[in-house]
Amino acid sequence: MSDYYILTKNKEIKVVPLLEWAEWIGKVGNKIVKQENVGKYWVSTVFLGLIGLNHNFSGIGEPLLFETMVFPRKKGEERYRELDMDRYATWEDSKKGHKEMVKKWSKI
Repeated sequence: MSDYYILTKNKEIKVVPLLEWAEWIGKVGNKIVKQENVGKYWVSTVFLGLIGLNHNFSGIGEPLLFETMVFPRKKGEERYRELDMDRYATWEDSKKGHKEMVKKWSKI
């Protein structure tokens, strides 16, 4: 059984029943922490609660509900090939992680 997560107005995580999660997903707009082009790359950090699943598959530690991914900015299939990824437990950690990923890929 999965837990279902939403973000409060204060960007805090809350575990809710399935029906409440579904209602929140339908009403709430943007779950993007930050997205930007970095040279030849696109860096995207988002809240993963959209699928209602903790991505900390080890079960040890906090739920990982935010993800930063790096993609090439090419047209076609290559555009969707993941080049790098990291996950975080909180909104603040995801903002810091996004900055670190941008810094890393700015040097490449």
